[in-house]
Amino acid sequence: MIQVKEGADVDIGANASAEEASEELEDGVSIVNNVVYSFRLQSTNFDKKGYTSYVKGYLKKLKETLKITDAEEVKKFEAEMKEEVMKIIKNFGDYEFYIGEGMDPEATIMLLNYREDGVTPYFTVFKRAVKTTKV
Repeated sequence: MIQVKEGADVDIGANASAEEASEELEDGVSIVNNVVYSFRLQSTNFDKKGYTSYVKGYLKKLKETLKITDAEEVKKFEAEMKEEVMKIIKNFGDYEFYIGEGMDPEATIMLLNYREDGVTPYFTVFKRAVKTTKV
């Protein structure tokens, strides 16, 4: 999480709980997820049925690509993805969904969740959906 200075002061009318100690921030500063902010990810919504439909189609495309690039890994890929998708569906309500700024329907959806402390965020991204680039 990082602090970001906003361009304008906006009062949204929220009252801090009297029971909670609020963290004091400068006017116009908000705390945001650094990955979401830096990569300009856009929040998107799914219900369980919609996500299941999306992920089936997306994984089918990844599998077809894998058949061409690394056919020996297809069986392993199928087993791993089945297990991972079942975990995601089981805990569906815990995730927030993000897509790139261009909202490309062919792009992968990144899943944001939080560690057991409820504060530490982490993303789930399918490894085969990421292309490595030498910088």
